[in-house]
Amino acid sequence: MAELNYSPAGTGKHAMKRLSVRVDLTAMVDLAFLLITFFMLATTLSKPKQMPLIMPANGPGGPVPESRSMTVCLGKNNQVLCYLGLPDKPLAGPLIVKPGETLRKALVETGRRVVATTGKELIVVLKPDEHCIYSNLVDALDELDIANVKTYAIAKISTKDKDMLKQRGIY
Repeated sequence: MAELNYSPAGTGKHAMKRLSVRVDLTAMVDLAFLLITFFMLATTLSKPKQMPLIMPANGPGGPVPESRSMTVCLGKNNQVLCYLGLPDKPLAGPLIVKPGETLRKALVETGRRVVATTGKELIVVLKPDEHCIYSNLVDALDELDIANVKTYAIAKISTKDKDMLKQRGIY
């Protein structure tokens, strides 16, 4: 509890009385711990953010126009091979890029080209190789999101794509 004690400071004509104050802070400390405990239990920590990924239903795939489909093959040593069209006769490429800014640049430029020629959006097929590391796939998905590619799929890499990677030394 708070106490006020009067004690004479001296004698004489101009002597002043000193007040000694003693404040008991036990209740204040209890309240502080109760508030800390309440806010620790009542708040939610930041939740991990995730990008929505919708996988197609199992079944036969439909035809994809080669003039709109860009294939991105993820190889070893953080290298990416991308081309527009079919692996037998690509309409553009194949280009070897690194994940990040150069992949984004290739996606944006190819997307603009597809919109200018067909009037429709780009379709991207991601094909990770068995030598590809997982973070490259995540980085490629992030680049698709940044480049505003709305239609994409993750598919198994074909033997033709593996041969194309082997020819360029990134398989």
